Amino acid sequence: MSTASLIRLLSLSAIWGGSFLFMRIGAPVLGPVLLIEWRVGLAAVFLLAVGRVLKKRLDLRRDWKHFLVLGLFNSALPFLLFAFAARSLSASLMSILNATAPIWAAVIGAAWTRRMLGGKALLGLLLGVAGVGLLVGFDASALAPGAGASIALGLAGAFSYGIATQYAKAARQVDPFANAHGSMWAATLLIAPALPFFPAVATPSLGVAGAVLALGVLCSGIAYPLYFRLIKDLGASSALTVTFLVPVFGVAWGHFVLGEPVGWNTLAGACVVLVGTALVTGFSPARVFGRPPQPAVLSEAGVPGAPGAPGVRAP
Repeated sequence: MSTASLIRLLSLSAIWGGSFLFMRIGAPVLGPVLLIEWRVGLAAVFLLAVGRVLKKRLDLRRDWKHFLVLGLFNSALPFLLFAFAARSLSASLMSILNATAPIWAAVIGAAWTRRMLGGKALLGLLLGVAGVGLLVGFDASALAPGAGASIALGLAGAFSYGIATQYAKAARQVDPFANAHGSMWAATLLIAPALPFFPAVATPSLGVAGAVLALGVLCSGIAYPLYFRLIKDLGASSALTVTFLVPVFGVAWGHFVLGEPVGWNTLAGACVVLVGTALVTGFSPARVFGRPPQPAVLSEAGVPGAPGAPGVRAP
């Protein structure tokens, strides 16, 4: 891995890890629905501008149904679920729950194909469950009113990414930039009807406005082109590397910016979840450095095969 690729990898992980921080800042003020509408709307406009510069157009007549599915399961639904969870959960805990997405994808794939998971994958699944239990069982915030429901919402968000992963494996091949661009417009349209029922909770401050801008432009608009370049240079192995690095940055941002406590259970639970993810996906660090680039796709969840990136058909 070159120095430039390593910088891109760390930058992307830091950006996607920061998305949970920005949701934690914005959701209690704007409310989950308005926050995510701003996020996907800003990302769509930003990608429209980038597409004009790159002369990349959307084929809506052919791909509009495809974009709607991606927009629902890879953007609108998981973003909303995590935003609702962000009203009570820490950014650290959300970033770790998000890392279970590849485990859910494996379970959904096994159920869809009616094939049993292998021994390592089953062990990884059990470790993932144990890791979440360790995080929740020893976290004082998990005892707060509504925390249990928020944890379930975070896991449901990761589950949605798993659905997107399986869909992407069977979907028609579409240009990766078009997947990212079209799915953001689709998510914007899907969320819009709910806006009248979920008004802003309070008037946003300058800091909240900055968090919203960062979510839309940085975490969704800029992150995808950065990821495309990473995939081009490193291939599929880099996708799983992001999966393991996002929780590291998510915990760090939550601790240093919001002062969230990092207890032994946070570190231990995160490690158990990530080991489980590695077993389920068959991840090996050697792939990052020793294999030639292979086609892959990735969502913000770090899920190989998810919409929005090059390869299988795409954080």
